[in-house]
Amino acid sequence: MRIKELIGGLALLIAASNASAKMSVFACEPEWEALVKSLGGDHVTTFSATHAFQDPHYIEALPALISKLNRADLLVCTGAELEVGWLPLLQRKSGNPDVQPGQAGVFLAADFVKKLEVPHVHDCSGGDIHAAGNPHVHLDPRRVLTIAQHLHERLIQLDPSNSDDYRAQFEHFSARWQNHIARWERKSQPLTKLQVMVQHRNWSYLFDWLGIREVADLEPKPGLPPTSRHLQSLVKTAGQQMIDGILIANYQEDRGAKWLSEKIDRPYVALPFTLGAEEDIETLAQLFDRILDHLLDISPQ
Repeated sequence: MRIKELIGGLALLIAASNASAKMSVFACEPEWEALVKSLGGDHVTTFSATHAFQDPHYIEALPALISKLNRADLLVCTGAELEVGWLPLLQRKSGNPDVQPGQAGVFLAADFVKKLEVPHVHDCSGGDIHAAGNPHVHLDPRRVLTIAQHLHERLIQLDPSNSDDYRAQFEHFSARWQNHIARWERKSQPLTKLQVMVQHRNWSYLFDWLGIREVADLEPKPGLPPTSRHLQSLVKTAGQQMIDGILIANYQEDRGAKWLSEKIDRPYVALPFTLGAEEDIETLAQLFDRILDHLLDISPQ
């Protein structure tokens, strides 16, 4: 009788442990970690491989990252070749079968939305062009909502015992997010005539949403740093077209933007690119609020 009681107690402990076990999620970027937290709630633990002051194109597959991925149940990244320089190596070295390409434990956000700037021909002479299109999909809140829908479905697929909670979390997120979008679109009305220069095509999805016009890129070719010759040509461009400002991401070197700003007498702004880029940017909604505030500061209206 005593043995039966021990076995029964052990079974209950195992069942309780399985029920309380949280899904471990490895996110490649802070924006996806934040989205997972919003949708997963108390059922997930999260880790971001990068922070706001790193260029997500160029990350080293460090042993600490390999160890984290080895224990992950779900890998959430941007995709569209953003992490192509480091993620495949990380996956191979992790030895984790659940997060290998093609597995349900891999979620690539860009796979679920229409991408901009997909090249018709991939020619290396054109610079560092992503064959799958522009990967920076997190800067369009409409696309974020679509991604959230698919991500909550993946959470349900991997953890069906908590499916009701994941559905409720998504419904709550969706309602709040749609209210945010409506508010942001009202707030951003003065930006529809904004004309800017950029450093790298980081903001294409943001501009597509807001109607902002990109006049020129400080990079002579995608992925190449600004050169003196190219910057001089942009001084001429600014003399021919109205420029309201120059935009770079907060993690980028600003020497070229600063020089050009002085030459053409227009402000340059280092926009926050993801969570943590500025104080108090701890949620996706706060990220969009802060970006819009910066853009409104240089708006002509």
